[in-house]
Amino acid sequence: MALGARLKQLRLKKGETLQEVADAVGGSKAHIWDIETGKARNPTLDLLTRLASHFETTVSILVGEEPLETDSPELLVMFRDLKGLSERDRETIQAVMKSLKKSDK
Repeated sequence: MALGARLKQLRLKKGETLQEVADAVGGSKAHIWDIETGKARNPTLDLLTRLASHFETTVSILVGEEPLETDSPELLVMFRDLKGLSERDRETIQAVMKSLKKSDK
């Protein structure tokens, strides 16, 4: 789910207006609307942090990353890259990974 859709979902679940969210995070109603509609695609980390705090969640959950516990930051980068691929491409990569796992045994 994209940031805008997730933000709108959280706002509606909490029963708040755009103005109430904007006031709570120190932003403008127009900017919150632009994020929700996908017109603003790169909000600042500071704003994301304030939004996450307001909705009692984490930035990673807010932006749809939901990383797993891992020692390797490279895996998180790979996860983000995979999310941008088509379903067919992800299936191809999954088949390659299965093949690699079999060859390691």
